[in-house]
Amino acid sequence: MIARGTVALSYVLFVLVGLGAGVNGVVLLPQLHDYDVDRTLFGLVFVAGSAGFVAAGAVTGPFVHRWGCRAALLLGVATYVLGGLYIATRPPFAAFVLVQLLAGFGTGLLESILNAYVAALPEATGRLNRLHAFFGAGALLGPLLATWMLRFTTWPIVFLALAGVAVPLGLAVAALFPGRAADPAVAVSEAHTGRRLLGPALRSRVVLLGSLLLTVYVGLEIGVGNWAYSYLVEARSVTATAAGATISLYWLGLTLGRFVLGSAATRAGLTAAGLMYGCLAGITVAAALTWALPGTVPLAAGFALLGFFLGPVFPTAMVVVPPLAGPGLAPTAIGVMNAGSVVGGAALPWLAGAVTQGYGAWTLMPFALVLAFAQLAVWWPVAAGSPLTTRPRQEELRSA
Repeated sequence: MIARGTVALSYVLFVLVGLGAGVNGVVLLPQLHDYDVDRTLFGLVFVAGSAGFVAAGAVTGPFVHRWGCRAALLLGVATYVLGGLYIATRPPFAAFVLVQLLAGFGTGLLESILNAYVAALPEATGRLNRLHAFFGAGALLGPLLATWMLRFTTWPIVFLALAGVAVPLGLAVAALFPGRAADPAVAVSEAHTGRRLLGPALRSRVVLLGSLLLTVYVGLEIGVGNWAYSYLVEARSVTATAAGATISLYWLGLTLGRFVLGSAATRAGLTAAGLMYGCLAGITVAAALTWALPGTVPLAAGFALLGFFLGPVFPTAMVVVPPLAGPGLAPTAIGVMNAGSVVGGAALPWLAGAVTQGYGAWTLMPFALVLAFAQLAVWWPVAAGSPLTTRPRQEELRSA
């Protein structure tokens, strides 16, 4: 009974994390206008948030091992709330950048600890799959929420609302999650204490390629999610309401892709490599069409398709690459790949902002197309040098 309650609460907390990701793209343009800074300078916001996220990932294992998930999650919720409350005061720009360290740390703790907890439960593959699908649900609702709120209030109040939602969820964590002695994630962490596997993982060619793939992938996903609203309004003359709805369609496509494409690949008898190649080709075509097609409706369809094909890439890479690293290296490989994804989520959206600042908002989709081709280039040697030509197990594709 406790496990069911904590899993359901984990899903709700991931909706909150997704909401935060979804609102960022809509509030970004009002933030730029409010602070009157260029996009290159504003990129420091992404860097600071990602630095906080990386720091959270580095301490997740020790925190879980020492305190258990309940106490660590409460710290994550408290940090998230404090960051949101301070942002809601509309601090000076320098302080706004610095508080992203706090906000990113809180978000990173929530994501990392919830992944560790759910992974330690029975039927972890299906539960982890649903956990990340609920992130997509939150990211889908975020642009709609932010667009609606900005009709009658200012952008700092959006963060006040998110902090307010987090408070009762923190109380639920305190009530439902087990203490350290009964925490399944603590048992897993104790079983792996003392293993030094980071060096071999960092020397593994397939792990480094997988990490590079996720660096490019997350940079593309977040870069489009953050800057597409500005692209639609400034470069394509789409109304604010239609732009917000289009970003929601993008996140909806991402969520549906994770639910639909894995099962479709299983029925079609595709290998894991075939599924990945199909998704990467779909991303490339969708990015090109979204750049070229005129009109609000084709643009919305293009962004929905882009999200649809992006959806399975991250989980498919996590299913396929770590086991190829060698015996015992899979957990460490996942950590290395996650680190690569965080780097991409910071550096490439910043670069997208710098490019659009220097050359105009229209450059977003050509930039995305370059990243789409880069994904194909990185994936090719992974697929060519690994046993991915056999038909995938049902469980592998479901987890994608």
